[in-house]
Amino acid sequence: MLASFFEALRFLTVIPAPFGAPVSAEAFDRNIARAMAWFPTVGLLIGAIGAAAGWLGEVFWGGVNGTALPRAVLAIVAMGILTAGLHLDGLSDTFDGVMSWRSRERKLEIMKDSRIGAMGALALIAVLLLKVAFLATPNWLPALLIAATLGRWVDLYAIFFFPPATQGGLGRSFKDHTRMRDFVLATVFTLAIAAGVGYWRAGMAGVARSAIALVLALAVTHGLCARWTRSLGGLTGDIFGAVSEIGEVVALAALTALTI
Repeated sequence: MLASFFEALRFLTVIPAPFGAPVSAEAFDRNIARAMAWFPTVGLLIGAIGAAAGWLGEVFWGGVNGTALPRAVLAIVAMGILTAGLHLDGLSDTFDGVMSWRSRERKLEIMKDSRIGAMGALALIAVLLLKVAFLATPNWLPALLIAATLGRWVDLYAIFFFPPATQGGLGRSFKDHTRMRDFVLATVFTLAIAAGVGYWRAGMAGVARSAIALVLALAVTHGLCARWTRSLGGLTGDIFGAVSEIGEVVALAALTALTI
């Protein structure tokens, strides 16, 4: 079990992790799929490191013109560096493809292209600006921890409940090796983290807010995945990255809203 956690850590971040002996491509795909139960927990760690960077930004520059922008930007930059832009890359590739209004085959080809187009750039800018806006609010700390967790959990929801778009690639590998117990365990971890952090900050009101964030992130994820499945015949690894980023933004919006 510990080896699976480190596998998830190695896949989702640039943090060096033990138990990383070279394996075959098939074994690698299987190991990553079996490590998915730990994705939300690694998400919490990513959020915590981002929060630490945000705290430093608040200490050194939070008082500049009375703005919280240094805190928000540093948290986002730290998380981007920590994850090597893994999900942000998927976000831009996805929107370049699905917003091209081309045939299914051409959309999939565009998504495989490493170059970024106008729609991919707009999606990146929109997501990053929304994160800055939401993390510049007073309730940013619990929101960041919970949203980083939920963002990885909705990723697993997409992997488990929707078909892959192609016969090869990361999406197919994830689908082939993911088990129900992996998703159930990930869900238990997610609920525990969301409820625990929510209660820590605001008691039962915080738990209720966390539940609302989870439901909204799940609803948006399901809607997007259903739409993209109709358009592409299934989901790809890039789409998994996109729904993770979008789910995180939706969760941040719900967790930092003044009223909901």
